[in-house]
Amino acid sequence: MRMSMRSLVFSLPSVVAFAAPALAQVPPTVPTMPSLPYEAVLPPAAPVASMPLPTLSPAQSAWLTDWLAGGADQGLTASAPTPVTVSGDDLIHAALDRARALYRGRVDTADFLDIWALRPAAFDPLPGFAAAVAADRLPQWTASLTPRYAGYDGLRKGLADYEQIRDAGGWSILTAKSTAAAIRARLIIEDKVATPDEPIVDLLQRAQRRYGLKPTGQLDARTLAALNVPVEDRIAAIMANMERWRWLPRALPVNRVQVNIAAAVLTVFEGDTAVASMRAVTGSPSNATPMLSSSIHSIVLNPPWNVPTSIAKRELWPKGRKALIAQGYKIVGTPEGGERIVQPAGPGSALGQLKFDFDNPFAVYLHDTPSRAKFDSYDRLASHGCIRLEKPVPLAELMLKDDPAFAGQVQTAIDTGKTQRVKLPQQVAVYLLYWTAFASANGTMNFRADPYGWDKVLAAKIEASSRRAAAVVTAAKEP
Repeated sequence: MRMSMRSLVFSLPSVVAFAAPALAQVPPTVPTMPSLPYEAVLPPAAPVASMPLPTLSPAQSAWLTDWLAGGADQGLTASAPTPVTVSGDDLIHAALDRARALYRGRVDTADFLDIWALRPAAFDPLPGFAAAVAADRLPQWTASLTPRYAGYDGLRKGLADYEQIRDAGGWSILTAKSTAAAIRARLIIEDKVATPDEPIVDLLQRAQRRYGLKPTGQLDARTLAALNVPVEDRIAAIMANMERWRWLPRALPVNRVQVNIAAAVLTVFEGDTAVASMRAVTGSPSNATPMLSSSIHSIVLNPPWNVPTSIAKRELWPKGRKALIAQGYKIVGTPEGGERIVQPAGPGSALGQLKFDFDNPFAVYLHDTPSRAKFDSYDRLASHGCIRLEKPVPLAELMLKDDPAFAGQVQTAIDTGKTQRVKLPQQVAVYLLYWTAFASANGTMNFRADPYGWDKVLAAKIEASSRRAAAVVTAAKEP
């Protein structure tokens, strides 16, 4: 799909700025390794046959020891790093463990929640490590392990900022009776562009935008709650989002559709630049939208809704058959001898006029909706898990622009009332991601609520995995 956005009309720059983490690749912080083969910089994802461990020079051992003493700067641990005093093969094994954590995440996929359906590829760091030892370029190799995306780099810098805030004592708790001076002092801690004489209403509005709240400029209950989130929780959120970056492939499809579940925003990327965005409605806390990647392969025009069994049982069957039929639902038999509920296509269909299909084990998809009011809200986590779209027709037009039968004719085809599935000329990558912390262009951290509680769960898993890794190193030191 050639996703040219020059004529697209649904761009919302303000939504992109606050809900789509930067994905542009950033230059390495140390020189690259032109004298080494490519696989020495980024080793192949698939494990290779075992090979002997290289022999480290004293200088290389000292450098690796210092490198392993870090880790907090990459969000691998929230606690103070434990000095590493192992040597020889034990030092190499500790370095390889750290390399795996940086390249594909600290948490083992066996410890993922099922609904975290993103799975990083297997990775064997030994070939690249051995090549780097042979060429005496360990700093360059280790620098190549972390994601080369501005979104990750922004979180890494934000982590350092918030750790400084924590080490300086954090921030004071505000109440509805706090003085203007106390409110101003609290806001300035996180605001990189605040000035001493700036009106407090401007400071509050900027804070509300950072938190994804309605920018009223008033210290309302939700703003107060966001300001009173402990700095330790903000650090945990940054760590969790850094880990999620490590789960992603190192080369994302250049053209793709991406949904930030936590912010309820869909963004279209072209050439790794966010070029268009629209509001969405994502899963409620009791009906979480899964994290996953897939490819949109077709669009259904005027789709009927085959009501999932769980929704039918919980919400529709209790109304009674007569009430359902009166509301336009159909009750049809199943091959197993049971019954299911179908809502025919039409203006009142829960799926609206369009449905974007992609393969996944959760039966979720992108779709239109006749219920438009929610798009005006700043709290848009209200679906059963699928993603409702604010402006689906322009998105469909974009995806079908190379189809001679539908280019520029999507709404005309919808208006016929005919249900039809249209295969895309070229499948479009789609990513459903959970970004609750990301940096804006000036380095200011933005946060969203953790509606599913995944940040704290993941931060705890990261810390537990780091402790297990440290225990292995400690055991290796013992006689």
